[in-house]
Amino acid sequence: MQIQSIQCFTGRNIHSHKPVIKITLDIGELYKSPTKDLGNFNDRLLALFPGLKKHYCSLGFEGGFVERLKEETYIGHVTEHLIIELQNILGYEVNYGKTRVVEEPSLYDVVFEYKNEKCAVECARSAVNIVSRLTDNKEVDTEPIINNLRSIAVETEMGPSTKAIYEEAQKRGIPVMRIGNGSILRLGYGKYSRVIQASLTDLPSCINVDIAGNKQLTKRLLMESKIPVPDGDTAYSFEGALQIAREIGFPVVIKPVDSNQGKGVTLNVKNEQEIETAYNEAKKYSRVILVEKYVKGKDYRVLVIGNRVAAVSERRPPFILGDGIHTVKELIEIENSSNLRGDDHERPLTKIKLDAAALKVLKDQDIDKDHIPPFGERIYLRYNGNLSTGGTARECTDEIHPYNADIAVRAAQIIGLDIAGVDITTEDISTPIYDNDGAVIEINAAPGLRMHMFPSEGKAKNVAGDILDMMFPETYPHSIPIVSVTGTNGKTTTTRLIRHTLTCLGKKVGMTSTSGVYIGDECVLRGDNTGPTSAGMVLSSKEVEVAVLETARGGIVRKGLGYDLADVGVITNIAEDHIGIDGMNTLEDLAFAKSLVIEAVKSEGYSVLNADDRFVRYFMERAKSDIILFSKKSNNPIVREHMQKGKKALYVEEDSIFIFNGKSSMALMNVSEIPITYGGIVECNIENSLAAASALYGLNLSVESIREGLATFRPDVESNPGRFNIMDMGNFKVMLDYSHNPAGYSEVMKFLDRIDAKRLVGIIGMPGDRDDSSIYKAGEICSKYFSKIYIKEDNDLRGREPGEVAAIFYDAVISNGSKKENVEIVYSEDRALEKAIMDAEPGDFIVMFYEDFERSVEVVERIRNELAENTVTTGAVIQSVG
Repeated sequence: MQIQSIQCFTGRNIHSHKPVIKITLDIGELYKSPTKDLGNFNDRLLALFPGLKKHYCSLGFEGGFVERLKEETYIGHVTEHLIIELQNILGYEVNYGKTRVVEEPSLYDVVFEYKNEKCAVECARSAVNIVSRLTDNKEVDTEPIINNLRSIAVETEMGPSTKAIYEEAQKRGIPVMRIGNGSILRLGYGKYSRVIQASLTDLPSCINVDIAGNKQLTKRLLMESKIPVPDGDTAYSFEGALQIAREIGFPVVIKPVDSNQGKGVTLNVKNEQEIETAYNEAKKYSRVILVEKYVKGKDYRVLVIGNRVAAVSERRPPFILGDGIHTVKELIEIENSSNLRGDDHERPLTKIKLDAAALKVLKDQDIDKDHIPPFGERIYLRYNGNLSTGGTARECTDEIHPYNADIAVRAAQIIGLDIAGVDITTEDISTPIYDNDGAVIEINAAPGLRMHMFPSEGKAKNVAGDILDMMFPETYPHSIPIVSVTGTNGKTTTTRLIRHTLTCLGKKVGMTSTSGVYIGDECVLRGDNTGPTSAGMVLSSKEVEVAVLETARGGIVRKGLGYDLADVGVITNIAEDHIGIDGMNTLEDLAFAKSLVIEAVKSEGYSVLNADDRFVRYFMERAKSDIILFSKKSNNPIVREHMQKGKKALYVEEDSIFIFNGKSSMALMNVSEIPITYGGIVECNIENSLAAASALYGLNLSVESIREGLATFRPDVESNPGRFNIMDMGNFKVMLDYSHNPAGYSEVMKFLDRIDAKRLVGIIGMPGDRDDSSIYKAGEICSKYFSKIYIKEDNDLRGREPGEVAAIFYDAVISNGSKKENVEIVYSEDRALEKAIMDAEPGDFIVMFYEDFERSVEVVERIRNELAENTVTTGAVIQSVG
């Protein structure tokens, strides 16, 4: 068995609307036998992983998977369930999976749900290894495998604060994405997007965070504002620390000036002998050491969120209770075995460490780690209550005195933090700290939320919700309008037309398209950018007010969507293109893949569908929102049926576009008033205009705004580059178009049928990743229209041999009636275009189906300038001779 490839889908995809991973698995000779025929494979598998007995499988009941094992199932399917079970063992609640043969006899696609991508990938590799060993009748020791996976889970899982915010955002429908494998989340889209790292938002400046990290600087700023803090100073040497301790008096606290989580901190240093040990511990974390007066009292963490106290916890030092039998060391080991405690932050509590700081606390109690405390005796292991060193927390938000709450809020404001963990030591948080010599000990940027979410005593607080309330108040949006456009042909023009109309309204539009990624008028990334990465670029820009995303088949199939839900999803049409690529072998496969765009639409949004397309009823069944239909025919029965139900539609009647709002129809404009239709003769652009107008209507734009957008969108190289761009060369014309499949070629021919040209000349070619039949069909279409044909090839052959595509075209045009003397093969696109222009006759209309648009425009402009110069020169000579 061998994994051939691994694909991770982080968002909605053609396999599931949940994140999934797809592995392509070659099971080799194991395809020949179901697992029940592989000796005692099934029994050994279930003995090692008894949790598999609860798997439902496709039978739909607990134990269904076991039934499949008994009846007949194969290794690929077993591997799928084992991957899911390994994740379940690690605590991840996942259950979705499917296995399909992709190439007979032994190649399978195994798809499975995941929560932690890195860990899930390792679960897949481990599952393949386990199954391989079982089929080879080898021993399997699951303990080291599970332990390794657990360590990977701990290393790669989101911290508790990050995870809480992530899950809360999902509950609220706020788009959320983890950036990388750390603690950074992006929340929301476009101009409303925010970034947070753990509990540190994007609002405080670096200076504010640095101040909070410098304990002495924080103390100075708080002192200036009359907030009580412990007396003390910083030292750069042991002698300096000793001198400060003598001046302020024992007991003291010694800690690094810029550490966190209680690292290097020693509390209750009682004499000069203990100074050296504490100083050396602090020096491990910082060159500068803070020595301050030890403040007696309880340790409270006050969580300030957006100028108010959101939660208060009393942090209690870690302790164990004696049983009269076990030593301190043994009691710590027993406590650490609790499921509540983990090595780091992956559990509600952290394991207690028996380190130098703990040994000092034991020494202060006149005992050591081998002491056997009597039953019920409480033995402390720390002076502080940091959860990161094993402490526990008691929820006490309702107890804080208003004065203390005000002190905490003011302290956070002074440092410039919108979220802060203010540490206060006082005997009782319910009385003002000035009554019992309490003090603000320090202020933490990015405070941990664990103690508030999982208190050892008291009710949990939804502080993640409080953070999101602050970042996205109830009346504040978290997303921008999103339009996603897919289909076989016309999606680029439709996308550009929607963007143009929105720009006319003064909106800053982010657009992805085959020509690049645009933020407003600026192209920030050139080239074909129609996948999820490009969509992410647009949606993460704080400048963008509306996103219009061309969403192509390749990105959908290989990576899924780059957004969660759109306001409007558009499918222009389905036609033969990319057949045989990425498992898309039929038109039905293409329709299934592209339907993801209309499945991922908000419930209050719209799915825009072409009622003239053969797949429209299929799409109507898959759509998850209300539907707006469009048609070039006023008598389309599907549109009529839709309108009778009070649903919205756009249609053409007597050369005018009408909008039906669910009750009545209103005229939008005559198709001849739309420049890209060239007076109403470019049928595909009538269709594209209908699609764009429908999407804009779905965004609640006024009829006047839609009309203005359609009327001002030009078919030139600036507004709609590469789509029906006609350039006047004097006594002949050149048109550049990106049609790259038979359906696109047919649309161009419909246009050519309706223009007045003495001779039609075609420069034809097609990307090499199209199948032979598509290339042949395009050639067959061309043979019926062009009097002169130049066959060229793309620079990127996409897996073809040089001359292979040209040969198919040549065979097609000759076999369908073109004369050999009227057909030339010129492999270079540039040279083919140059030759066609230089050989042009008056009245010619030259059409090139280009690969490189910008290069083609340069060639046309260069030759046009040369022809113009020659004309001027010839005219001057004739005038002189005359």
